[in-house]
Amino acid sequence: MTQRAPVFDQIIADYLQQVAALDDSTPACSTLGIERTENGFTVPLFNQRITVIPDGIFDENNEPPSHSASVLACKYLLLCPDTPQTDRTLVTYKDFKDAAPYVGGFKNTVEIPIARAFSGRLDRLESACLALGGQPFDTDVSCQLAYEFQALPRVPVVLIFHDADDDFPAQCTFLFRKNAAGYLDMECLAMIGGILAHRLQD
Repeated sequence: MTQRAPVFDQIIADYLQQVAALDDSTPACSTLGIERTENGFTVPLFNQRITVIPDGIFDENNEPPSHSASVLACKYLLLCPDTPQTDRTLVTYKDFKDAAPYVGGFKNTVEIPIARAFSGRLDRLESACLALGGQPFDTDVSCQLAYEFQALPRVPVVLIFHDADDDFPAQCTFLFRKNAAGYLDMECLAMIGGILAHRLQD
């Protein structure tokens, strides 16, 4: 098993200190759609439940989740807006105003790998989407497959897939609600795409 670099543990330790400082008056639970436990929070992430307590972060098997999942659970708590965000317009990742530094990486590590992995394998992609709790998504966009995933309670993500044909290679596009930027920063939204891409291909 690969040893995790100490810097990653320090990042999580810093986040846990900040989470521990959240008091009972925080609007996080109602605004974020999460549960408060006796000494922490439970954050649903895709089809898992992540528990964040001062002593650490644990999945349903009482094991530490991946670094990305741990960061997302903490940042979702720490970036909680004062009021719920309401603009649910669907946009691509590059449409977010602060996404520019991450757009190339998002395309190269999230969308393109999915397109290549499932080109000509539409049935496999659909099975993978269903296994991760995805729901068929009704859209006017021309595509062969569209599924919506509940990444976090207030942050859904939609996968749009065009399979390859005689003229064009397969294409995958992720869509977010515009209000996602009110709950997470651009690095975290990219992490959501990365987690979903990894789990679909796992």
